[in-house]
Amino acid sequence: MTNVELVTAADVQLMQGLAQRVTATRPDLMNTDATFGELAWNWGKGHASDGASWRRRLWFSGGDLVAWGWAHLPHQVRRSDGSVQDVTGAYLAYQVHPDRAGLVDEVIDWYDRTAADIERRVIPVAVDEFALRRWAAHGYETDPASLGDTGSWTQLNERDLTDVEQPVLPDGFRFRTADEAGPKAAVQAHLDAWAPSTYTAEGYQGVRQAAGYRGDLHILVEAPDGTMASSTIMWLDEANRTVEFEPVGTHPDYRRRGLGRAMLLHGMRLARAAGATHATVASLGAPGHPQARGLYYSVGFREFTRDAPLLRTRTAG
Repeated sequence: MTNVELVTAADVQLMQGLAQRVTATRPDLMNTDATFGELAWNWGKGHASDGASWRRRLWFSGGDLVAWGWAHLPHQVRRSDGSVQDVTGAYLAYQVHPDRAGLVDEVIDWYDRTAADIERRVIPVAVDEFALRRWAAHGYETDPASLGDTGSWTQLNERDLTDVEQPVLPDGFRFRTADEAGPKAAVQAHLDAWAPSTYTAEGYQGVRQAAGYRGDLHILVEAPDGTMASSTIMWLDEANRTVEFEPVGTHPDYRRRGLGRAMLLHGMRLARAAGATHATVASLGAPGHPQARGLYYSVGFREFTRDAPLLRTRTAG
């Protein structure tokens, strides 16, 4: 059974359920854009502004979701600095249950029909050799932007939470939660860290409505002058007792003071108190992008999986 519609909050919950089932059995086959937290974050922050350009298809077996595709079609991106960018290509997020691996061909066929005659991108996980062969058979090749020391590929990092160092903040700084600081401060913290950004108050409202969001696991670091200098959201997958950091950012004026490191340690201790035994966070993996990876490695994370960005041009096939 399949169906095709725009992406709804209920769809995302089904996708998160599949993410939990794959995480429980084959976490190495989890696409980095299909994790429990990434799904909630991407839908929450973008559905109001970009939802009209999204398409999805769901594949069911016996009432259970076993595969899905979420196509991001051409649209305009408006940033906080007033700039506007035209996205002319398509991008696909997807996940297939390992027991139904053959469905990847149906996912590819659907994506090619949905995004016909435009450039198409997709990011399978690099260890999924079967899926990579099938994408190649359909004309997809390694994305040139992912190659070299400054390539755009992403790695998923992990660590257990059995022994988490005590965080230390500089004098005058303190930890806050989004519940304590309020929506305005939470949004501004993200805008400051990621400027220019597409994030808005409406986007944050969507994030708060996404399944798995908890204001007590949305952490900020407040500077002595009241600025929210760092922030992160933790997404707790209770079924697998794992927590995912997404996003993580620090205001440019407050970087290199140990705030991000302290915030991650504080977050992991909070997550452990909430029942988590394991944590993940994604970062760029190429050698030319050491900043975030170095931060995560400094608090005990190590690479678990990496993605393999693929591209099919308009003239392919």
